[in-house]
Amino acid sequence: MTGDTVSEKLRVVIVDDEAPARSLLREYLSVFPDVEIVAECANGFEAVNAVEEAAPALLLLDVQMPGLSGFEVLELLGCEVAVVFVTAYDEFAVRAFEVHAVDYLLKPFSQERLGQALYRARQRVGRPPEAGPEKLAAAARPPGTWPARLVAREGGRVHVIPVDALDLVEARDDYVCLRSEGREVLKQQTLTELAALLDPTRFVRVHRSFIVNVAKIARVECYAKDSRLAVLQDGTKVPISRAGYAALRERLK
Repeated sequence: MTGDTVSEKLRVVIVDDEAPARSLLREYLSVFPDVEIVAECANGFEAVNAVEEAAPALLLLDVQMPGLSGFEVLELLGCEVAVVFVTAYDEFAVRAFEVHAVDYLLKPFSQERLGQALYRARQRVGRPPEAGPEKLAAAARPPGTWPARLVAREGGRVHVIPVDALDLVEARDDYVCLRSEGREVLKQQTLTELAALLDPTRFVRVHRSFIVNVAKIARVECYAKDSRLAVLQDGTKVPISRAGYAALRERLK
């Protein structure tokens, strides 16, 4: 009987870079006998590892953190757990939480408000997420803005890639390969999904399998009738389709 009770507990990971905020959450959660705190994390990198090791049902996730933001943590996890976001501000993020997330807690919040969020989380646990990380991130950004970096996870390692340093992106089955400064990093995402995250004035899908950073193109070469290659500054050659060339010409004017 005791084992059944333990198994029904809501396993929670607290993620906040401020110790007082973590302490307050811990204090508030202590009155809920059906909640078990399985980890506390001071940054996003710790959170990614904690989810893998502790297998929580719920993340209480801060948004504004150094290193990795709450959105980037969620993207690296692939929405594998229910998430209640915790934020002190950011009207765009709040709007996104209302549409897509289990719930959000706007600091400062009461113990009663946390209880409401826990109730909603219990209803969501085990159900597919209503929106993927790309939609969450897009909804939270102010209109007309684009991310300054991309995050990807390979095994236990997290890569943070500045968009300015991104040379090209190549589709590889269910993954994309991010090429930056001679390094390649795989990310589980489709090329179409990634293209929607990148500034279209700076990145062009020149082929069904390739997106290139226009600033990294050294020249465009013809190698056969109606066939062209983009030659990047590091010498990499990327095929350009007819539609891709039309889009690229608009950006090179």
